[in-house]
Amino acid sequence: MLQINKALARTLSAFGLAAIVGLVAGCGGGGGSSSTASTTSSSGSTGGTTSGNTSGSSSLVVSGPVSSTPASLATNQVAVLVSSAMGAANIPMVSVTVCQHGTSVCQTINNIQLDTGSTGLRLTSSALNSTMLNALPVETVSGQAVAECMGFADGSSWGSVRLADVKIGGESATATSGMPIHILGDIAQSAAGGSNNACASPTTLHDTPFALAANGILGIGTAMYDCGTGCQVTTNNDLYYGCTLSGGTMSNCTDLAVPNTQQVANPVQFFASGNTNGVILDMPSVGATGATSASGYLTFGLGTQSNNAVPSSGIQKFTTDHYGDVQSASLGGATYNDTSSNQRAAFFDTGSNGLFFPDTPGILACADLSGFFCPASAVALQPSVTGFNSVTATIPISIGNWLDLRNGGGFAFSNLGGNGGLLAIDFGMPFFYGRKVYVNYDTASSGTLNVGTTAYVAF
Repeated sequence: MLQINKALARTLSAFGLAAIVGLVAGCGGGGGSSSTASTTSSSGSTGGTTSGNTSGSSSLVVSGPVSSTPASLATNQVAVLVSSAMGAANIPMVSVTVCQHGTSVCQTINNIQLDTGSTGLRLTSSALNSTMLNALPVETVSGQAVAECMGFADGSSWGSVRLADVKIGGESATATSGMPIHILGDIAQSAAGGSNNACASPTTLHDTPFALAANGILGIGTAMYDCGTGCQVTTNNDLYYGCTLSGGTMSNCTDLAVPNTQQVANPVQFFASGNTNGVILDMPSVGATGATSASGYLTFGLGTQSNNAVPSSGIQKFTTDHYGDVQSASLGGATYNDTSSNQRAAFFDTGSNGLFFPDTPGILACADLSGFFCPASAVALQPSVTGFNSVTATIPISIGNWLDLRNGGGFAFSNLGGNGGLLAIDFGMPFFYGRKVYVNYDTASSGTLNVGTTAYVAF
């Protein structure tokens, strides 16, 4: 999910968000009908200049389940599944357990979207039972109860920030009083206020499992905190808000500066085991006609134990900025650069359910106005990316006809693409099929946007 959080660090963009890293296509929005594409940054965009295939041919034969998951998982691993569970295509899901800090009062929530494009754990309030919801205290800063309005490319998510212990696979993350996590939909929209609160005005709120096509989002991107210094020193940061809490109800929310350590954070960087410096995602290959499901696994830590070593050869490593963007990218004669003026280049985002890019190749758009492409036959493209370490590579991609793919009955597609509405290339979930992708974290609380030193993506 393209988290609009990055804009804050660069000066707020028109989106008004602070972590663009996760937004590009993340927070899928479509649940409901069978094999809904659930677009994010592409939502509402028509892509291309002419209508595409309207036949919705079902001649494509989808394959059955594909898997790269080993027979047993280690304690620093968790299963990842793309399936029909929430009715949307290309949404990778994991299970997460939250507990009242220091107690055994816990709940395991399934179907949490795994998102390398955003930071922090966000759960819909309806996915938590009443016991668990009541057990998680609302975080307070300067005597006010903390709320957050997190922006994604296709809308915003509004709710309280609460404290919990977080368990993923065999790993546990906690802090002195618990990890700050974002609970979506537990505060009335009428409570939202402040200088420029996107959640206060009529807008698309992604606060329910139906709207997200998931029970929540697990943001495991390169940044440690979902905002960083910008929200620590700026009161009207358009992300965090302080509210009055009375009788369990939050109201009258206004601008609030929140210290880094009290911001919603990537749980992986707080694991007690030491497997905190990155992740490896291993997903199976998916054929051109799609698969009914795809199961893989996520490994925590890089070079911290025998099952997460980073190869010294055979992979290419691209250093990124603090938020996971490479330095530059090109496609169809157009070049995109990561700059301080809120311009992105390219990023790798499991929260995006397609391959999204400006329609410079002129691919036919689908007649359903979903923003996806529907070429008469598969289109092969050769985008290139360059890291801040000057490593450059061409990444071949293929774009199929969404209507035909959808009608084939699958939910995992390696060639689903659309017009992302950004001047950048979003290598969404289709990119990850058939690859082992290594993501190394930036451990700084905030980072220079266009200088890559610590964070990298390798494959």
